[in-house]
Amino acid sequence: MKTVYTCFCTDVIHEGHLNIIREAEKYGEVIVGVLSDEAMIRFNRFPTVGFEERLDLVRNLNGVKRVVIQEDIMYDRMVNELRPDYVIHGDNWSDGPMKAIRDNVEMLLSQYGGQIIDVPYTYSENVSRIDARVREKLAMPEYRRKRLRQLIKICPVVKTLEVHSGLTGLIAEKTVVEHDGGLDQFDAMWISSLCDSTAKGKPDIELVDMTSRFRTIDDIMEVTTKPVIFDGDTGGLAEHFVYTVRSLERMGVSAVIIEDKVGLKRNSLFGTEVSQTQDSIEHFCDKIQMGKRAQLTDDFMIIARIESLILEQGMDDALLRARAYVRAGADGIMIHSRKKEPDEIFEFCDRFRKEYDNVPLVVVPTSFSQVTEKELGSHGVNIVIYANQLTRSAFPAMERTAKDILKYHRAQEAEERLMPIKQILTLIDEL
Repeated sequence: MKTVYTCFCTDVIHEGHLNIIREAEKYGEVIVGVLSDEAMIRFNRFPTVGFEERLDLVRNLNGVKRVVIQEDIMYDRMVNELRPDYVIHGDNWSDGPMKAIRDNVEMLLSQYGGQIIDVPYTYSENVSRIDARVREKLAMPEYRRKRLRQLIKICPVVKTLEVHSGLTGLIAEKTVVEHDGGLDQFDAMWISSLCDSTAKGKPDIELVDMTSRFRTIDDIMEVTTKPVIFDGDTGGLAEHFVYTVRSLERMGVSAVIIEDKVGLKRNSLFGTEVSQTQDSIEHFCDKIQMGKRAQLTDDFMIIARIESLILEQGMDDALLRARAYVRAGADGIMIHSRKKEPDEIFEFCDRFRKEYDNVPLVVVPTSFSQVTEKELGSHGVNIVIYANQLTRSAFPAMERTAKDILKYHRAQEAEERLMPIKQILTLIDEL
C-alpha cells in the first residue's frame, strides 16, 4: 500500500482540510503531521488551542490512518523517516515564502522517486469566515495578553519590531521571509514612545499623553494579533502608573517597560550629554510594587528598564538595581547601553544569569546593531527589541521622494522606488 503524507497547522478543521484528506485517500494510506507549537509560531501564527487538542482534531478525521508530530517547518525529518510515496498540499505553497517549503519537499522526494500532489486551494466564504474568526480570537485581549509569557517559554529569542501605526503593525504582523531553508517572522510588537511621538511630530519628552498613546495601541491592535510590549517611559507618578497598568491590561497589552529615571524625559541614547536623573532604588521599587498590586491577571508583565550603564553609574549599580527590582516584583529586566560594542551588555547578562535563571532579560541593540539574536540569546537574552528601525528607514525614503517631486515637478523620478498602491492595499484585510 502506498503512503501519502500531509501536514496541518490549524486550530480548526474546515472543508479545505477535508478536501486534502479526500484527495490523499485516492493515492494510498494517509499520514497526517501536526505542526508543533514552536514550528507553528515560526511558520504561521500562534495556536489558539492546546497541542493535544490539535492532535485530537486530526485523529478524529475519517480517512486518516496515522497521526505524527512534525517538529519543524521543513519536511526533512518526516520525509526521511516515513519515505512517503506522495506529499500532498494545497497549491498555495507554489509561490511566495511558502515556495521554499515546496522546493525542500521536491528535493527530498526526488532522491527516491516520490511525488508532490498539488491540490487547488479551497477558497470559499465558509473557509474565509473560519480564518477570520481564528484571527479575531487571536486578537482578543484575553488571548493576546498572555501570549508574550508563552512565547518566552517557547522561543529561543522573542523578536520584537517597533510599530507606530496600523500600517506598521501590519508590516510586523505579515512580513515572512525565507532564510537558510526556513521561514521566519516577528513574534511581537513594540510601541515606542519615541516613534509614537515622532509620528505625531512631537518631541520625545513624554509630551504625548496616555490618551493619545492608547489610541495608537487601538489602531494597531484592531488590525493585528501579535502581542504588544508598551514603552511606558518613566511610568509617570506612581499614583498614575497604577491606572496605566489597569488600562493596558484591559486592552490586551502583554507588558509595559518603565525606566528608572525621574524628571523631564530625555532619550536614553543622549546619555550624559543632557541632564538626566536616575530614580532612587526605593522609589522605583515602590512604583513597581504599586503597579503589580493593581494588576487583575497574572498574564501582564511589568519590566524594569535599568539606565545605570547609560548614565555611566557602573556595572555594580546596574546589578544592585536589578536585584532590587526583581525582589520588588518586576517580571523582567531590560538593560540598556549606548556603547557601540556589546561587551557591557554581555557582562551584565552573564552576571545576572548566574543569580537568576528564569527572570526574562530584554535588550535593545540600537547602538550595537551588529550583534545577532543568536549571540544575545547565548548570553541569556529572552527578548530583542528593534526599537526604531521602521521609523528611521521611512523618514529618509519619504524625504527623498518629496525632494524629487519638488526638483522635477512630477513624480516619475520617484516612481521606481515606490511600492505599487495595489501591493499596499493587499496588506489590509477586508471584513
